Amino acid sequence: MAADEIRGAAAGTAPVPLSVLDLVTVGAGRTATDALRTSVALARLTEARGFHRYWVAEHHSMPGVASSSPAVILAHLAAHTDRIRLGSGGVMLPNHAPLVIAEQFGTLEAMAPGRIDLGLGRAPGTDGATAAALRRTDRLNEGADDFPQQLAELIRFLDDDFPDGHPYRRIHAVPGPVQATSPGGVQSPHRPPIWLLGSSGFSARLAGTLGLPFAFAHHFSARNTVPALDLYRESFRPSAVLDRPYALIGVSALAADDEKEARRQVLAAALNMVRLRSGRPGLVPTPEEAEHYDFSPMEREFVDSWNANVVHGTPDEVRAGLDELQKRTGADELMLTANAHSGDVRLRSYELVADAYGLPTPT
Repeated sequence: MAADEIRGAAAGTAPVPLSVLDLVTVGAGRTATDALRTSVALARLTEARGFHRYWVAEHHSMPGVASSSPAVILAHLAAHTDRIRLGSGGVMLPNHAPLVIAEQFGTLEAMAPGRIDLGLGRAPGTDGATAAALRRTDRLNEGADDFPQQLAELIRFLDDDFPDGHPYRRIHAVPGPVQATSPGGVQSPHRPPIWLLGSSGFSARLAGTLGLPFAFAHHFSARNTVPALDLYRESFRPSAVLDRPYALIGVSALAADDEKEARRQVLAAALNMVRLRSGRPGLVPTPEEAEHYDFSPMEREFVDSWNANVVHGTPDEVRAGLDELQKRTGADELMLTANAHSGDVRLRSYELVADAYGLPTPT
């Protein structure tokens, strides 16, 4: 696997490559079909504007997030794009059998050769009851604790290299390398690069030890960003995948034509988080609903804390905020997620960010 399948090149005046994290958010009065159409439009827009990669995150049992099946969505996006890298940000590995993920992402790689990333997390991406339903067990910590073993098994399936005597030695993930060893077989030289995702130090250390690229969830764990990246870099050991560390961070960022409109939009997204954190997940509310909502003092404190880590405002303000964040963290790549009620608002935000950095304009 070539490191250039991982490392991107900055476009325009951006300090590092810019990428996209899509939660496929569903606003009040909208449908999942509307949200998925926005995802296609956003993937095409950001590909045309020079963004490096486009990831979809796995979530479950959340009415306002229609990304429960990343592999299905990525297959759809692959059919509507040509160049941008597509991947999971991420697949929550303890929810799945490693063989199934190897098969799904081997299929995606066959659909879009050399364009697929496999980002993996160890959290459930949902609440405990839903995780128990997904995993058919209520011993959830066991799945998280087994993550290194599950990861090792997945890599073996992707590389088709279980040792002799292993119970899975004669089991093959297809599409995959076994096809090249069959009579008359020819196999793609590409294998989806694995990324480890995290919001604390566990995956940072594991990614460093294994010499894998690392993605940190700054957008919901900002206080842990710098310590986790420091731990990743300190733990890093060169591998066949990377000769030096490569870390991206997920960043909530929303640009609007004026500062007031940006504040309206992020307030609605914050109200959605208030409801989610209090066990009342729903569709993303409209800015009008958020403006008229009677926040309790505790809710207001949460909103202020949450929005302090959302880079928002005019295009120039967002560019300045992103530049400062990249400089402070040393991130090798910024992956932007724009959460808003309206798909049009999200599309406009990415267009404004692209303009602010002078990213390529489609001919």
